[in-house]
Formats: sequence, structure tokens, C-alpha cells
Amino acid sequence: MIRLLLLSILTTLSFGADNHFKLFKKGENDSNRTLLVIGGIHGDEPGGYFSAALLVKHYKIRKGSLWVVPNLNFDSILRFRRGVYGDMNRKFADIKESDPDFKIVEDIKKVIIDPHVSLVLNLHDGRGYYRHKWQNSIFNPYVWGQACIIDQERIGSGELEDLNKLANRVNASLNGKNLQEPYHKFHIKNTKTKDKDEQMRLSLTYFAIKNRKPALAIETSKNITDLSLKIYYQLNAIEEFMKLLEIEYERDFSLNRESIERLLQNSGSEVVFDKIYTLPIENLRSYINYFPLCSQNPLVESDDPLVGIRKNHDGYILLQRGHILKSRLKPDYFTECKPLRKVEVSIDGKTQNVKIGSIIDAKEYFEIIGQKGVRTNVIGWSRPGTKEESGFKIYKKDILPRFSVDKNGSLFRVEFYKKRAFAGALLVRFQKR
Repeated sequence: MIRLLLLSILTTLSFGADNHFKLFKKGENDSNRTLLVIGGIHGDEPGGYFSAALLVKHYKIRKGSLWVVPNLNFDSILRFRRGVYGDMNRKFADIKESDPDFKIVEDIKKVIIDPHVSLVLNLHDGRGYYRHKWQNSIFNPYVWGQACIIDQERIGSGELEDLNKLANRVNASLNGKNLQEPYHKFHIKNTKTKDKDEQMRLSLTYFAIKNRKPALAIETSKNITDLSLKIYYQLNAIEEFMKLLEIEYERDFSLNRESIERLLQNSGSEVVFDKIYTLPIENLRSYINYFPLCSQNPLVESDDPLVGIRKNHDGYILLQRGHILKSRLKPDYFTECKPLRKVEVSIDGKTQNVKIGSIIDAKEYFEIIGQKGVRTNVIGWSRPGTKEESGFKIYKKDILPRFSVDKNGSLFRVEFYKKRAFAGALLVRFQKR
């Protein structure tokens, strides 16, 4: 069975802020009730960016509009650092053109002030558990976790401009649900930015407020080590804000920790390199050697907005979902690539034209139908006396398991070449019997 890929995210391998954010618009294009959700302004706060990514992949908007930026500071997400080029959330009052974050900051400003945007949420993980009065070093007024953050009580007389009222309603809903622990209770932290907090005057939410856009931050606690629980709290808060804006939605999973954990463990996503080589994201071997690439900066596409790549010091390409490492790829760079469009394959006796870059499923065997001028290489299979590996029925038992790309030993690479040029690849997955 051939699985067609629906892919939408583009990233590039880079050493600067070349990994730009992606904006997803869900629902009605002309809605006057649009919630903008931003995750990943800080790369070491996964509760925020994974929550936003789940909104992209698993929510459908029936009425109203939801805009999501799940990977605002993508370079920092991939490196799990607050800010590779400094704190991005302190660059919204002024930023130099020489700053690597300049284009990202200027572009997200345009999104924030778009006339369609009704309310802005910036998702964070904060230290400790916010309390109005000092209790100890974890529970006190100077930490940020488990709080709705507002810069001031209101910005006008409109129903969405009373920030304190909005935060109170959302907190009441969050605290009325099943908190994992009583001390996970959410509070309101009013930074009184204009009068008391010089640093917050440089922030994204204060930029929004100065432009008459209601904005709040949701901070789950970094002291909560269970990522699925932080996402659970974030999504509950976001859904409450959607209700406030009368945005109607549906999701394809139950909102509980168990379901969220399953989505974290198995995203079901794939990544495509240069449109001619596909890998699943999950269950890959820790290392994949001699991975063909057409350039030092390959085009990377995935339906998961947190999937990206970066190079480490020894030249391996790290394939990641957010900050989570999925596999290390040892690149085999080709100076010339001549991609095929399709390949003829017999799968369990049924011949099909398969798009290059596809993943195909076989029960018993597969056979590549040869093409003039094209050499086939089935990685892990060989026939003495021949370098051309098309025209043979190949069964799972015939391929050495250690050459599979997955940990289960069921997914194998078939690569194609035109003389010295790389021409693309297929993956063949043998189904369990």
C-alpha cells in the first residue's frame, strides 16, 4: 500500500536564524473572532511549543478562526536553549537589523497587529509556582509557573480588553478541573508592566497591548517534569480562550494525559528530504549511515511543525522533533542529483507506479522493475555477481536486519542512481505476519 504524504512545513539546515516560523490559519478566513496562539519564543519551554503543535495537527475549527505559530524561535527549540541569539522576548521594543532574530521579530509583529487578530496568547513554561505572597523559594511572587500573566488589568472598555476578567475566567475553569496536585492551581500574575517592569516592556505581549491587541501569557511550571501534564494544562487554557471568543472546535483525541502521551510518543509523522527521500519520525535507529543528500542544505518537509534538522560538531545531521532527538544521519553528499519521478514496483505480485520518495508496504515480497540507465541498490541485500538489483523478488528474510532504518527491522531502503548521480529512494515496510 502506498501512503501519500500531505506535507506543509519547510525548514532548512542553517547556522543562523534561517529556520523561520510557520503560521497556520485554521477556520474561517474572514472571521472577526481570531485567536492567535504563539509557542516556542523560548526554546527550552516545551510545554508551550508542543501544545501549539498539537493545535496544528489535531484540532479542526468549525466556527471562528485559530491562528497558530508553534515554532517562533525554531533555532533555539532545536538546541533546547532559551535563546540562541539572546532572549527573543526582550526584542519587541527595539531590535537591530544585524540581530539574527530581526526578521522573525518583525514578521511576527505583522501577524500580531493583523486586523483579524482579536486576542494573543503567548505560551511559556515558567520557574516555580506563582503565589501572591512569599512561601518559599518555589512558591512566591517572583516566579512565573502556573499563572496567567497580564501586563495590566485592562486595555480598554471592550469585553476582550478586560485582561484581569479574562484571566480570572480561564483560571476558574482550569482550577475547577482535575488538577494533578492541589498546588498546581493557577493564579493571575499582573506584572504592571508600564509602571513597574522595565524588562517586560520589551516583551511580545506588551508590544501587542501597545498596539491595542489584548494579550496574555500562559505559564505552566518548569517544576512539573511530566511534559504531557504541562500540555494538558496549556490545552485546557487555550480551549477556554476559544470558548470566550465563541470559536467552535473539535479534536481527534481525548484531552487527558494518556492520550497526549501517546501523541508525544508516536506522532505518526514523516519527513521528506529534497522531495525524494522519506523517513518516518518515530522508531528510527539511533544512527543511519550513508544517507544520500543532494546538498549541504537540504530541503526538509514534514506535516509536524516541530520537525527539523541541524548539524552537530562531527558532521552528523540530527533529525529532531522539537528538542527531542530522533536519529543521527551520516550524510553522503552528492554533487549531482537527477531525481526520478516514479518507479515501477511489483508489490506481492501487483505492479504499481510508485512516486519517488514514497513508503510502500509489502506482505511477502517486492520487485523493482528495471529502467534503462537507472541502477537499483537495495540496502542490506545483494546477489553475488551483480550490481544491478532490479528484477529480483526480494523477501524480508533476504535482507540483513541490521540495515533496516527502524528499530523493528522491518523498514528498508531502496535507492536509485543514474551513473554517479543520486536519483531518489523508496522505503519498503514489511508488514507483520
